[in-house]
Amino acid sequence: MISIRKRSETYHADFAKGKEHPARGSLGTRNKDAARRLVHLLEIALLEGPTSSHWPELSKLMPRRTFLRFASLVGATETQLATWNDLLEAFKAHMAQRVKLGNLSQNTVDRYNHTLKEFEIFLAEQGMSALRDIRKPFVESFKVWRITRIKSKKHSRGGSGLSLDIAILHRAFSFAIENEMIEKNPVRLEGRPGENPEGGAEPFSPEELSLLRKYAEPDLLEFLLLRWTGLRGSDAVKLTWSEVHLSRKEIERITQKRRKRVILPIHSELLFALELEHDRRHPEPTDRVLLNPATGKPMTRPRLYERIQSMGRRAGVPTATPHRFRDTLAVDMLTRGANPYDVAKMLGDTIETVEKYYMPFVKELRERVRNILETGVGLEELAQKTPEHLKMTSKKPS
Repeated sequence: MISIRKRSETYHADFAKGKEHPARGSLGTRNKDAARRLVHLLEIALLEGPTSSHWPELSKLMPRRTFLRFASLVGATETQLATWNDLLEAFKAHMAQRVKLGNLSQNTVDRYNHTLKEFEIFLAEQGMSALRDIRKPFVESFKVWRITRIKSKKHSRGGSGLSLDIAILHRAFSFAIENEMIEKNPVRLEGRPGENPEGGAEPFSPEELSLLRKYAEPDLLEFLLLRWTGLRGSDAVKLTWSEVHLSRKEIERITQKRRKRVILPIHSELLFALELEHDRRHPEPTDRVLLNPATGKPMTRPRLYERIQSMGRRAGVPTATPHRFRDTLAVDMLTRGANPYDVAKMLGDTIETVEKYYMPFVKELRERVRNILETGVGLEELAQKTPEHLKMTSKKPS
């Protein structure tokens, strides 16, 4: 069906039917055995047609021009032949470019790569590589597989990370559409990443906060930093002394998630703890503020999570996590009379986010409103205080 001949230094393939030569070209190899193996695969692919699983492999083994000539004989297009590895290489190069331009942080790239690696493992288990075969039912089965793997780990938080995994995968396939590797996105989003399916914030109750304070040692500095700044765990562990301005009584940092600059006034209790720590360590400006008390090394996000959970167990608050301190500060500020703008500036969030997640009537805010209703002067109380002659003159004539 396909003949092999040597031309110059490399072997060439000819597809001949009578006197016609529909396709020919270099096989890109000087080894005759290698040329024969390529031709054998090529013959199978031509017999199986455009959906043959050998086309993606041949696209990597043969010169591009020769490959396209033979693939066109059966109508196999580049969109049909693109593989997950093709998409992965192109998408990683795209992310690297965005990092250089300052439009993407390396931490975000690392998180993307973690999800992409998980999907790659799933593809290998299923024996799939062609993008054309990755359809919605296949991605739905990945979601089940992924949530099982997430929940099997120690700090799974109920599988809340799945929505972020799916959002990342959706972005990767959107990139594939932009680059004409596929026509439709097979990934259906699972809500907004980070959104609490139960709705709203989860602040500590006053009793829980008091217990955590009582049992904070040996993690008092972590407790105070989270308690009075509302920093996300990723920002808390990466906070350096150059960002802590003790003389100004302020912390100034660009947040990792939203890349917003926040300037946080340092509460007097936290300021005292930071001054003590600074005097004890005499750190360099680039040193991290939080150290792991057990090792003396810079705190990492997983270790911070573990330390706060251990603090919670000591205090009898088993649901303690770093992020609950952020919710607590937001609700605490609202309870003290701060407006959504103040809270948004403090947290480096949007006013919309504050109104959606922190303004709903959690217990502390309900109690504040109850107090206003019980002690304030309302319409009826105002009427009782109005002189009788003013009430008469305010009536309309019949």
